[in-house]
Amino acid sequence: MHEGGCTCGEVRFRMTTAPMFVHCCHCRQCQRATGSAFVVNALIETDRIEILQGSPRATPGPSESGRPHDVYRCPACLTALWSDYGRRPALRFLRVGALDEPAALPPDVHIFTRSKLPWVNLSGEAAVFEVYYDMAAQWPAESLARRRAVLGDV
Repeated sequence: MHEGGCTCGEVRFRMTTAPMFVHCCHCRQCQRATGSAFVVNALIETDRIEILQGSPRATPGPSESGRPHDVYRCPACLTALWSDYGRRPALRFLRVGALDEPAALPPDVHIFTRSKLPWVNLSGEAAVFEVYYDMAAQWPAESLARRRAVLGDV
């Protein structure tokens, strides 16, 4: 479906299906980790990311939730490609900015907007939440079923 990779070209990957859901996170940790105003993550099953070239490596980092957070990066240029929040090996938060066509996956929701930078305008179609949201109310039924299949009853 969508291909992407790191800045130097050592790592290339393909999403084999559409993501379950797309977050635009405005928390301070994401701002620090990306050096930007927010991060856009496509939530997808790990087995639906096909590595075409290279071997991303996990680097541990902090998270606002306190759960473990491993960022998978190109070993050469250190571009962040996806994350594993909470050491859940079956689920990844793929960095939409690492895709060749990042505009193809707009966010479904904006989260942690309590720390959104004041000059970021959220007038688009995506739902906006000061902190987090009720997944059952926001996610499509098919996506909830996919999430349950990889994480169990959550």
